[in-house]
Amino acid sequence: MAPKRTATAAATTTKKKRDKRSLSELKTLGQQLLSSRAHINNLPLLLTYISPSSPPKYVVESILSLQSFFSPVLPSLPSSSKAAATNTADADADPELIYRTWLRSKFDELVKLLIVIAVSPQCEETVREVVLDTIMEFVKLGNGGKFCSALYKDLIRAIVYSSLEVEFLLESLVSTYFKYIDVRYFTFITVEKLCKSLESDNSSGDNVVIKGGDDSKASLECSIKKIHFILSNIPPLGNVDEKAAIEMWSADFLSKGGSGQEDAEHTEGENKQKKGEKSTKNDVSLGKVSKRMKPKFTKAWMSFLRLPLPLEVYKEVLIILHQGVIPYLSNPVMLCDFLTKSYDIGGVVSVMALSGLFILMTKYGLEYPNFYEKLYALLIPSIFMAKHRAKFFELLDSCLKSPLLPAYLAAAFTKKLSRLSLAVPPSGALVIIALVHNLLRRHPSINCLVHRESGKETNQDDKKSEQQCVSSDGNAGVASGVIRKKQGVDLFKNEASDPLMSNAMRSSLWEIDTLRHHYCPPVSRFVLSLENDLTVRAKTAEVMIGDFSSGSYATIFREEMRRRVKQVPLAFYKATPSSLFSESDFPGWTFNDDGSYEDAKEL
Repeated sequence: MAPKRTATAAATTTKKKRDKRSLSELKTLGQQLLSSRAHINNLPLLLTYISPSSPPKYVVESILSLQSFFSPVLPSLPSSSKAAATNTADADADPELIYRTWLRSKFDELVKLLIVIAVSPQCEETVREVVLDTIMEFVKLGNGGKFCSALYKDLIRAIVYSSLEVEFLLESLVSTYFKYIDVRYFTFITVEKLCKSLESDNSSGDNVVIKGGDDSKASLECSIKKIHFILSNIPPLGNVDEKAAIEMWSADFLSKGGSGQEDAEHTEGENKQKKGEKSTKNDVSLGKVSKRMKPKFTKAWMSFLRLPLPLEVYKEVLIILHQGVIPYLSNPVMLCDFLTKSYDIGGVVSVMALSGLFILMTKYGLEYPNFYEKLYALLIPSIFMAKHRAKFFELLDSCLKSPLLPAYLAAAFTKKLSRLSLAVPPSGALVIIALVHNLLRRHPSINCLVHRESGKETNQDDKKSEQQCVSSDGNAGVASGVIRKKQGVDLFKNEASDPLMSNAMRSSLWEIDTLRHHYCPPVSRFVLSLENDLTVRAKTAEVMIGDFSSGSYATIFREEMRRRVKQVPLAFYKATPSSLFSESDFPGWTFNDDGSYEDAKEL
């Protein structure tokens, strides 16, 4: 026990001496360390000041002195594994090797202290910025003068697993170092390993949405948010110019980064393809870098998407997936499971998954058998108030553009939209009119919905046409029943989830006709465009859905305020009215004095 008391007393004495030193004395210790090996014992003294509890000025001064000392000698130091294997007690060992092994141990201690300070809640932003710059300088030279991926991995791991948000640290890392191509490369590798580690720690291992819970779930959610921030802020290779694309933090990344013969063959193949054309060094480097980056980018994102994403992260991923991820994957079809599961969830998640799924179907040949049934199910009144409704309506218009779309399917979407026009705000009614306009123009076979006369011949023709379209599908039998002759009965089944069973071909667009008397003037004016014969394609044009998809009450009001009105209708009364509505406005109803009402007899 005596040696322990002696060590404790020595540590207490050292702490007291450290507290009594002034900032100028601390600078002197650093200058002596840099001047001669005779003052090498100043190195452990400077390390004692690198602590979250130390004054910020002392911490910064110590870091700057130690960085100036280690930067020149770091490439010549042995690796941590070799230093651990070296037997410093061996009498025959080289004194220089023993000295450098000791320096390596002190350097590893310094790095651990820097990472602790970087994620400490007591650390100030100015100190954290100095710490990050120092660590990245060591990353630049820590592997024998090349990029030290192990040190960089320890930094990212500490940031991700920290319970703090450390927003400043991540933003500094993104703004300062993610422009370097080798930093992005090793970031993808590190993120992939971290995601696999988090996935193994998560017992479920399934891609479900975290909705809160105990501390472990909260910690996992925090880590996933940080990984998402890192991945979403790495600029893709295709969005930067060639000079920026080959800008590297470590100069030996391309020539000695591990690609070897594979990169040499790729470069030779590129030179053969570009034979006879002017080719610069940047062109070859860009192709080489792109070849190495794409697999790492793909593995990092696919590992991340297998994690149990929080709901807000899930939505943000779906928003950027079609532009920021799919074009840069090695094989974008790998996302089909993730997107189809998202599309099957329903609601706003399905709306946001539609963009990525549509790209996979149109550009990469993905087959999704029940795509239109799921798209039909998304047409509910709440979709017209969703945040991402503009993109949804544009994609809906694109999905219904094909001339090979069956008539019953086009009719079902047209009728479903017209029924929704009775329950949506005016901005939604404008979008519906535009969509119906395009559907009627593209598919002349459904123009019978515009004006359907009641009669024996018409009913028989409608029944025959629907029987033909149903039997041609092969999934359902011939429609049963006889068309009811009763006036005013709509045979459309609005509650049906399958467009095939909606009976849309036996209905009409009477809902659109009611919009002629809509209380909002832009709606009543715009619906008049459907009076034109849309089957004459030479005299009509498609409506741009983007002009109406993001509308609201505010946009309609602004447009109405810009209009110049020549004549304004005025309403006046000779006598002051006693009620808001008169009885003539409600034919067939009688109103009692006590406020109750009853149905009038049928006339």
